Amino acid sequence: MSRNQKKKIWSLKPIHIKKTAIAQRFRGLLPVVIDVETTGLQPATDGLLEIAAIFLWMDGSGRLHQGEKLFWAVEPFQGARVDPEALEVTGIDPGHPLRYAIPEQQALHQLFCRVKQALEKTGCDRAVLVGHNAWFDLMFLQAAVKRGGFKRVPFHSFTSFDTASLAAVALGETVLAKSLRKAKLGFDTREAHSALYDASKTAELFCYIVNKADMV
Repeated sequence: MSRNQKKKIWSLKPIHIKKTAIAQRFRGLLPVVIDVETTGLQPATDGLLEIAAIFLWMDGSGRLHQGEKLFWAVEPFQGARVDPEALEVTGIDPGHPLRYAIPEQQALHQLFCRVKQALEKTGCDRAVLVGHNAWFDLMFLQAAVKRGGFKRVPFHSFTSFDTASLAAVALGETVLAKSLRKAKLGFDTREAHSALYDASKTAELFCYIVNKADMV
């Protein structure tokens, strides 16, 4: 990807749009649920294998819902450390030809373009990563951003919405599966450690907690 292509994401002049309900609810931040699967636990040395993103929308009564879902199978960057234990947990074969994986720089470029479009549509100023133990996903995202040479990204650099912390307060649980079951939302352990499934269940939990809080 050329420097001009990277700059294109932010090259247009900002369009001033009236803030929508979701922008007002989160003080100009747009929650975007992100889940990543990786070759290990160290962002600086281990590679991305999957990225999933789920956008949220708010209806006329102020209730939050899941919207568009995006998924990328990602090629680990050249020289990435691969921990066999991590692959055993995820069940992902990084070299399988039917993964149709793309380079992480390409995946991030596509993600950031879609997020920027959502920011313009909703009138939000910046996206905020929503994740279960969100620090993990945010650190891997930032490490990939650094490797890709992106100068600016649409996500807040340090603020995140962590459903593990929110669930501890709202439900008395911190594990994703236990939190969902406590909320009677269900969780299929056979589907766990797929970025798209985990992101979808994280989004479901986040919407549940926000909607319950807004009813108080």
